[in-house]
Amino acid sequence: MSGPAPEPVILVMGVSGSGKSTLARSLAEELGAVYLEGDRFHPPANVAHMKAGKPLTDEMRWGWLESLGRAAAEERAAGRQVVMTCSALKRSYRDLLRREAGPLAILFLHGEQDKLAARLRHRKTHYMPASLLPSQLATLEPPGPDEPDTARLPIRPAPAVVLRLALEALATLASRGPAQ
Repeated sequence: MSGPAPEPVILVMGVSGSGKSTLARSLAEELGAVYLEGDRFHPPANVAHMKAGKPLTDEMRWGWLESLGRAAAEERAAGRQVVMTCSALKRSYRDLLRREAGPLAILFLHGEQDKLAARLRHRKTHYMPASLLPSQLATLEPPGPDEPDTARLPIRPAPAVVLRLALEALATLASRGPAQ
């Protein structure tokens, strides 16, 4: 006899400056979940590349995504709910995370380029320079209707409002049942 299936991994995605870490930390605290910060899974070469103002290539991202997905799968297999952050800019990246981590509930943070750029200019402790935002936006493949495990959330409201919207979105996604 097996128990209930573990909850899907909650993936908070979006370009740099969209508020992924802020939302994911709050969600993990609210849900009593494990929080996996996607940036911490980048190998040093990727971090150095971005610090130098160079966008990552697909080849540079695959190992990072696999590592993050495996870590989420391990936590999920241990029966823990997981909230993780990852830009997940392309459909192929999200598909890889689905294969590695298992079912996902994706919260896609999106907003205007000027708001994103302003946030990046004010960050002091992150290696991702604001100069890479245009390349992230150019690479971004927003989730489409064929990704029913996804909810779109705006970045403009205050963090507490975005958290409330995220919790509502997760309830809606859960009511739909697992994505096929």
